[in-house]
Amino acid sequence: MNLYERFENAFMPNYGVPPLALARGEGTTVWDLDGRPYLDFIGGIAVDSLGHAHPALVEAVSKQVATIAHTSNLFLHEPEVLLAEKLLELLKEPAKVFFANSGTEANEAAYKLSLKYGRATGRSYFVATENGFHGRTIGALSLTGKKAIRDQFGPFPVEVRFVPYGDADALAQAVTEECVAVFLEPTQGEAGVVPPPDGYFKAAREICTSAGALLVADEIQSAIGRTGHWFAHQADGVVPDILTLAKGLGGGLPIGACVGFGFAGTLFEKGDHGSTFGGNPVSCAAALAVLDNVDLDHVNRAAELLWSGLEGVRHPLLKGVRGRGLWLALVLNEPVSVKVQQAAQNAGFLVNALQPDAVRLAPPLVVTAEEIRSLVAALPSILTEASHG
Repeated sequence: MNLYERFENAFMPNYGVPPLALARGEGTTVWDLDGRPYLDFIGGIAVDSLGHAHPALVEAVSKQVATIAHTSNLFLHEPEVLLAEKLLELLKEPAKVFFANSGTEANEAAYKLSLKYGRATGRSYFVATENGFHGRTIGALSLTGKKAIRDQFGPFPVEVRFVPYGDADALAQAVTEECVAVFLEPTQGEAGVVPPPDGYFKAAREICTSAGALLVADEIQSAIGRTGHWFAHQADGVVPDILTLAKGLGGGLPIGACVGFGFAGTLFEKGDHGSTFGGNPVSCAAALAVLDNVDLDHVNRAAELLWSGLEGVRHPLLKGVRGRGLWLALVLNEPVSVKVQQAAQNAGFLVNALQPDAVRLAPPLVVTAEEIRSLVAALPSILTEASHG
């Protein structure tokens, strides 16, 4: 029995059986069980910030796990304090941090934090965006505007009003003095790496401030250098009330964070929230290694090269490119993203069929110019194979 069959026999069927089994990785290259290499242009869904087996990450995790791997939240440890301090240094705003294990848990913390505010101020409903994605636990799923994954698990504990993403007028109409909070992604990730119109996030800040609602920036995918800034909201000159982080923060180790700015950082009282594993020493050590080794200048140079290369590709199947930084989507003229993903894999590249007409690219932030040029050069033949497949 091969590994795929063993997987199918042992696991619940919610993932199906993944099409490829990976054995190891180094830098931006991974190898399958047969020893075939692939250039990784999805990076564990924007997680592997430093690529695979980065020496600094290996050293930090190995050293920490050999020192103390777990304390629970009954005791504090230095790596969690160092990491919180580092995040606050990069955010450059007064704030306080809560560590979790994942993006959905970070959004659960933001959801509960907002509920405390709403109940203290007599507010009754939330606003989020159509096709937005904030996680799959019940609280986070309440705020997720994707009917296919949401509707079968209702009813939900609070009222959430969904508005079209990028429509500032619709947002202004939806946010009243009864609104608790607005949950927004600076760029919608799972919807297809969809950036909003210029000025949208700043307008959202003004709308929330005027109505007294909290602005929650879900940066699970967009932060930690992915868009060329430490945090995507910084490019808009906007400070949210609550920020959520995960994915790229741990570089492959599970960690999430909920950051409350100003008064929002003091809403939780002792016992209001917690996590046994959240902020454990090993994940914090990994995150510190990530923050010490992400080079924003390199990210921006690589992003410029990738964008210019992809925009120079002419093919009947390729409609265009959208996104920010090293986080973008190839937009197709036909709903054949799965065929593009398979054709790319056949050519030795890992990409992600995100939507029927959109293929996500989110390579490790250490991707090289040579690796970018190799994908760009191979893309026309990949698209041709997908067109004829």
